[in-house]
Amino acid sequence: MSGPVRCFGPRGVRRGAALTLVFASVLATAAATGSLPRDKAKSPVPAARSVTSAASAAGATVDGDEVASAAARAVADGKSGTEAAERVVSRSGDRWGAVYDERQYEEFEQALDGSYTGVGIAAKRSADGLVEVARVQPGGPADLAGVEPGDLLRTIDGRRVDRRPVAEAVALLRGDSTEAAAGSTVVLGVQRGSVLREKTLSRVRLSTEAVTVRRIGPDRPASSAPATPSAAVLIDVDSFTRGSGTEVRDAVRGAPAGAGVLLDLRGNSGGLVTEAVTAASAFLDGGLVATYDVRGEQRALYAEPGGDTDRPLVVLVDGGTMSAAELLTGALQDRGRAVTVGARTFGKGSVQMPSRLPDGAVAELTVGHYRTPAGRGVDGRGITPDLVVDSRAEQRAETVLSGLGGGS
Repeated sequence: MSGPVRCFGPRGVRRGAALTLVFASVLATAAATGSLPRDKAKSPVPAARSVTSAASAAGATVDGDEVASAAARAVADGKSGTEAAERVVSRSGDRWGAVYDERQYEEFEQALDGSYTGVGIAAKRSADGLVEVARVQPGGPADLAGVEPGDLLRTIDGRRVDRRPVAEAVALLRGDSTEAAAGSTVVLGVQRGSVLREKTLSRVRLSTEAVTVRRIGPDRPASSAPATPSAAVLIDVDSFTRGSGTEVRDAVRGAPAGAGVLLDLRGNSGGLVTEAVTAASAFLDGGLVATYDVRGEQRALYAEPGGDTDRPLVVLVDGGTMSAAELLTGALQDRGRAVTVGARTFGKGSVQMPSRLPDGAVAELTVGHYRTPAGRGVDGRGITPDLVVDSRAEQRAETVLSGLGGGS
């Protein structure tokens, strides 16, 4: 039994789900992203997912029937079908093949619908290489405990994280390794200035805000200087959860005349491919977005006609830009629609197809790869932006956008 295609990242960093066309990517815990989730969707049948896979690129995959048969035999013998399936996938060499029990997969589905279990903190790497609070979700546990953007996370449950990868810190915040549920607690060592305080927070179910929109740059004077560019619009897409593509399209349509768009995909670990295609349709007048293969069968994804093809557009990316977000970046870059700025993206471009096992678990196995409109493979390579910058990426992107006549 198989379903839609999606895009997420590595298992320890993700929480996936199903849908009609998704290129799965690790939810929220992906590098350079925060503890606010970054993808998932809901569907009674598991969807196909796109995941990085150096192993699968080398042909290391496993047959779905073999996994299902192993699970069925185990169940018939009174043993765990999930564990039997995990052993087969582990031996196969399919680097991103994975098996999830029913509860884990339900978490994935909820995440793609825009909800997750956590404390409401998005984290990033500070200029000094520390783990910094980038955003606090209003009304969430962290907000109620007085955590603020700019605070530094020094410890999580007693473990030092100040020089650890952001993805690792995020995994600890969410309790991924222990499959922490709502109501479980996490102890944070939070530093503000020279003061270090310990805060004990309870994880809860939270809804995410996948797309945020704000104006950047000076506003155009009423009528005194009509030649002055309008303030640009920054559209920050954290993940491609259900409805996020429409939010991007609506933000573009609602932007002031003459205002450019800065599309921020940094730390976006992917999500539903259909949503990424809808987002691409906001900037394209139809045409190819990506091609992909499933067990050798070639397929294509196309933008809807009628997008805004004139408004100046700059796309911000980094090493945390994955899967569906890379698909969108590649389409806008190959089609000559945007200037891309930042660091090389993660490089997750293999397709996994989920299937339901006899005991209700779900196995996700690599079945193919996707390519950009120009035929570039993303898996293991990533996308190199037009302007590579190591620091002050947003400021450089605004400068580029201003040079394109989009204000900022």
